[in-house]
Amino acid sequence: MKLTLKVWRQKNANDKGHFDTFSVEANEHMSFLEMMDVLNETLISEGKEPVAFEHDCREGICGTCNMVIDGRPHGPVQGTTTCQVHMRHYKDGDTIVIEPWRANSFPVIKDLVVDRTSFDRIIQAGGYISINTGQAQDGNAIAIEKDQASSAMDAAECIGCGACVAACPNASAMLFTSAKISHLAQMPQGQIEHSQRVQAMVKQMDEEGFGMCSNTGACEVECPKEISIENIARMNRSYIGSVLGSDKSV
Repeated sequence: MKLTLKVWRQKNANDKGHFDTFSVEANEHMSFLEMMDVLNETLISEGKEPVAFEHDCREGICGTCNMVIDGRPHGPVQGTTTCQVHMRHYKDGDTIVIEPWRANSFPVIKDLVVDRTSFDRIIQAGGYISINTGQAQDGNAIAIEKDQASSAMDAAECIGCGACVAACPNASAMLFTSAKISHLAQMPQGQIEHSQRVQAMVKQMDEEGFGMCSNTGACEVECPKEISIENIARMNRSYIGSVLGSDKSV
């Protein structure tokens, strides 16, 4: 199939940036990133600058393949990362517009690559357990209700890709932050520091310049792991409770 690609090109965060138009030939069995590889091989063979884009595992796990494709973070397939979108979702002659995440807190490094270290700093602010819980225990040593464990694991699926930020009109990071808070808060080991954690991570999120939640639900829709916005409600309850000194449940 022959495709027309309109790809965002930007030298760095200070560059104005622009769209370049390319033609590429692909087949339906390629992944989206393999199609981008074909484009770059062509550009290199022509002595031109390849398109910078980020990737790692290409298995929907690492969260680095952050692209906005035709206006949707990660592309047209719900619950799927860019690397797992295949060209069979397109047809011959299609025009595809490819952009980076658009958020002040995710400055462009080059082309489609953005700096997401703001997420790392949110995690560093408290997204871990520092209490000495002793030696690792057997998995079944601490009894945890199945619903609670399942909810914690659902939140832990967050891969920190930033699609929630890219989808939100306010560039909010509340789905990401709440998922990281929730998956620890619902485990006994994480409940010890929960009040301090929620305050520290929310504070860091605000300092990074992310917007407030707009309650549109776009973050949940575009999240490749379909993280529930229930986590945002849980985080808000915990934050208010911790500030008032009445946080007794998660």
